[in-house]
Amino acid sequence: MKTINWAIIGLGAIADSFARSFNVNGGTLYAAGSRSLDKALTFTQKHAIEKAYGDYDQLVQDPKVDVVYIATPHSHHFDLIIKCLEHGKHVLCEKAITMNATQLQEAMDLAENKGLILAEAMTIFHMPLFHKLKALIEGGTLGKLKMLQVSFGSLKETDPTNRFYNKNLAGGALLDIGTYALSFARFFLNSQPNEILTTMNLFETGVDEQSAIILKNELNEMAIVALTFRAKMPKRGIIACEDGYITVDEYPRATRATITRPDGTTEIVEAGVEAEALNYEAQNMTNLILEGQGENYLTLSHDVLKMMDSARKQWGLHYDFE
Repeated sequence: MKTINWAIIGLGAIADSFARSFNVNGGTLYAAGSRSLDKALTFTQKHAIEKAYGDYDQLVQDPKVDVVYIATPHSHHFDLIIKCLEHGKHVLCEKAITMNATQLQEAMDLAENKGLILAEAMTIFHMPLFHKLKALIEGGTLGKLKMLQVSFGSLKETDPTNRFYNKNLAGGALLDIGTYALSFARFFLNSQPNEILTTMNLFETGVDEQSAIILKNELNEMAIVALTFRAKMPKRGIIACEDGYITVDEYPRATRATITRPDGTTEIVEAGVEAEALNYEAQNMTNLILEGQGENYLTLSHDVLKMMDSARKQWGLHYDFE
């Protein structure tokens, strides 16, 4: 069986998790790159990876690299995606895949022109539970989808130099945790929202610290999204249909959901393994490259960025480097 060589750019906590759990049929972790060669060597030694690079240009010029997993802060994603694509590498990029929908469209056009695959490493699009729930809803046993409620609250230390609040690093709740909540909503909504109402509170550094977003599409399906960096809230998604609702806790890597019927009876639905969340993304990408089989959810990622663009436009929030 043919195998492809993976490389990682950006060697922080999520990259460490990706490498530690990597177990992909048809894929090998071949290289890792950082701006510091010492950091790259430490990482490759820890994870038994063959090649270490202290320069991103050298990594993308390696002819043995087939696909690059980008795990840098999202403020750097677009430039690195373009660099990788221009050197003939497929790309799986962490969320938020780019800063805005215009950047993603440019990257999508380049990938198509080069005959390469570009995808976002969004766990929600790949967890087996969500595909099982979507099939259940589409089967009609719960009636029509009516409303979604999605919350994500994370209590961050109010340090203006922290990346979460640093405007120079594209800080703010929307791009960091909002991408999960909006991806959950978009995965289940049957069409892209065409009405978006929103309000937010601004942190002293000029980024959004918390917000509320209301979405409505042409099918009259609605979603309410609540985000905050200033209070702990459950990572909870509720999918409300005419004949029952589904509750999903810890939804970014969920494996269990509860269906509640109008009469109060409940049913548990389970699928997938939480520890395999990053492998589901990597395996799907590998299958797309090797066999053309699998699903690329980039159009959903693009829709999510359009929603975030609309929210930020209403807030008047812009990053200088966009």
